Amino acid sequence: MGKVIRIGGASGFWGDSSVGAPQLVAAGVDYLVFDYLAELTMSILAAARAKNPDLGYATDFVSVTMKTILKDVAAQGIKVISNAGGVNPRACAKAIEALAAEQGVQIKVAVVLGDDVLPQIQQLGSDHNYHDAENARPPGKLLTANAYLGAAPIAQALADGAQIVITGRCVDSAVTLGALVHEFGWAWDDFDRLAQGSLAGHIIECGCQATGGLHTDWHDVPDWPHIGYPIIECSEGGSFVVTKPPGTGGLVNCAVVAEQMLYEIGDPANYLLPDVVCDFTQVQLLQVSEHVVQVSHGRGKVSSPDFKVSATYMDGFRCTAQLTIVGTDAALKARRTGEAILVRTRDLFLRHGLVDYSRTHIEVLGSELGNFGPHARTQGVREVVLQLAVMHPQKAALELFAREIAPAGTSWSPGTTGASGRPNVSPCIKQWSFLLDKEKVAPVVEMDGRELTVGAPQKLGSDHNFAPTPSTTHPASANLCSDPNLSPPATTKQTTQEVPLIHLAYARSGDKGNTSNIGVIARRPEFLATLREQLTEQKVGAFLAHLVQGKVTRYDVPGIHAMNFVCEQALDGGGMASLRNDPLGKGMAQILLTMPVLIPRNLLQNI
Repeated sequence: MGKVIRIGGASGFWGDSSVGAPQLVAAGVDYLVFDYLAELTMSILAAARAKNPDLGYATDFVSVTMKTILKDVAAQGIKVISNAGGVNPRACAKAIEALAAEQGVQIKVAVVLGDDVLPQIQQLGSDHNYHDAENARPPGKLLTANAYLGAAPIAQALADGAQIVITGRCVDSAVTLGALVHEFGWAWDDFDRLAQGSLAGHIIECGCQATGGLHTDWHDVPDWPHIGYPIIECSEGGSFVVTKPPGTGGLVNCAVVAEQMLYEIGDPANYLLPDVVCDFTQVQLLQVSEHVVQVSHGRGKVSSPDFKVSATYMDGFRCTAQLTIVGTDAALKARRTGEAILVRTRDLFLRHGLVDYSRTHIEVLGSELGNFGPHARTQGVREVVLQLAVMHPQKAALELFAREIAPAGTSWSPGTTGASGRPNVSPCIKQWSFLLDKEKVAPVVEMDGRELTVGAPQKLGSDHNFAPTPSTTHPASANLCSDPNLSPPATTKQTTQEVPLIHLAYARSGDKGNTSNIGVIARRPEFLATLREQLTEQKVGAFLAHLVQGKVTRYDVPGIHAMNFVCEQALDGGGMASLRNDPLGKGMAQILLTMPVLIPRNLLQNI
């Protein structure tokens, strides 16, 4: 096989378990990569930096994780790449250097800067053409604006001798791709290898989601407390395997890897990243041995001339209250309680000269009414949680709202309990995304007092023209045991039986802003033709109509016998903009898996 690089994914978000990094160090890897930055984490870090100029980064990356492993990292020559720098990568690097001095460790730390494009946006002004943005102009005073940088600055920092690379905002998979480009010397126009390296990073960027976390067949995943964090072993040609440390819990099989491959992507034929446009439609998965899956056949095209920018702005305030309601007709009692609180507080607003709520949302958790809508089964529910979420332009109004939650415990429904003090009022931070010409962004690497400007891949020698290939709903495929272009067998009520989708498929859902994607993978290749007949865009849209207000688009992924459904306007605004209990759509796939589908009786024996 030649040279093989082992990279461990030690963190999937800011708040992931601290057990990942020590576990992977003990397993022996060449690189540890960490992802800390969800879309709204930057605004949280920006608020921290505003209060203290030495903050603005993921502090526990230094104070907990690196404090535990730094000596071993230095001794074993393991390289560390992390976007824990947030909005203050220099401060993060300085804290690591101070820790190294304290522990008597000699180590080179590099910082990647240039993702903060707020000054450029302010210079462009509101009349600039912010293409591909939901709003043509900035929706308010921006708090943060950060471009998703690619792998080039990371690869450059490693080439300059860095053992630890700290970035701000970058694409989650870039921390892995940067290591592979450096180790193998891949060219920036070697698009197939760049796509494979990006896929490797995508699979391990969410930690244990690649080793059995969130798996549809959760009951088959052993030893949750000691679940292993993912490792990829990549060869120079770009083919890699996914595995985990020996003796750990969890599960690595084709179904688990397929679920993670489709997580949080749109069109699988045109997955846009700053270094390459990936085509995952013909990816092949092979179970090599227990907990070892080989991944190959990712394809790539020239990258877009733009960086994606994620900006945040403040849009009033929000508050979420909860009460538990117990007894007969619990769901009905909870909804009436929520409605009563809203009527009472609106009356108080009028008395105090305050405007009405910007938005309100009542959910009765435990009744299924919120997530399952018309498909809910509410018979006999005798214990629920009322969740009442509201937004308002003035903080004072929501402080008044917060005072009116506890009185429900003595005023209205019998069996009301669970009030634990007044709920907190917090700023409502919303996201605004758009594309920005790479020419307006200048990534920089700093190390040992030196500064090096690093160009985007187009500036590094690629003369290709960007032209995304339109994805089709019915792609040709020679890799399937059952060709998706073939019509399924003619079915009648006599030849079919209705079963829940979960009997035929695995599924996982993810989010990008207000869009939810649901990857659906056939449990067996011969199920795919039936799934394609049953899961049309129209049928899925109708089943999820109580949650999805926008368009539903289906993309085929024949290499892994799968489909990816992209549901627009599906998350009530998404993130902090959403008032739902599930603002990231984590339950969307679970809801779709309850959808009744008709299966030919001759396939029943394979379920």
